[in-house]
Amino acid sequence: MEIDKAANHIKKLKARRDSLPARVTVADAQKGQEMVKLSTERKHLTNVLKMVAYQTESDLVELIRPHYSRVEDEGRTFIQMALQDTADIEPGEDHLRITLAPLSSPHRSRVLEALCETLNNTNTLFPGTRLQMRYVVASSCLEAKSGQVTDNPCQEF
Repeated sequence: MEIDKAANHIKKLKARRDSLPARVTVADAQKGQEMVKLSTERKHLTNVLKMVAYQTESDLVELIRPHYSRVEDEGRTFIQMALQDTADIEPGEDHLRITLAPLSSPHRSRVLEALCETLNNTNTLFPGTRLQMRYVVASSCLEAKSGQVTDNPCQEF
């Protein structure tokens, strides 16, 4: 009995949803209310941050170009995937070690290792500190510690 009531209620809600227009203009949505708009300064700052993020992503894509044959098709997706994955951050006396999780396939993890090596060669300091940022991929650390030979062994700092 309750299941039938719930099913009827769902049907009514779906019919109500289907009767609504697919798009609503701002004027119709805010009848009688003042339109909320971002301040010019806030919108400008938001746009600047978006441009900086896009430029950073573009620069990272260029860094993987020599190592990733599908960079034209998948370069941005690769960078986004790498940046969204998990990582461990371990501070040391003179370094900040960022250990990235390996990616979905060995060839992608190798590209990520090459990117880490390129970034490590820049000797970048963490802002506001004297800690040198060091990037490694977790799989290469595990292989190096287990005695297996790797192309890019994990360095101990």
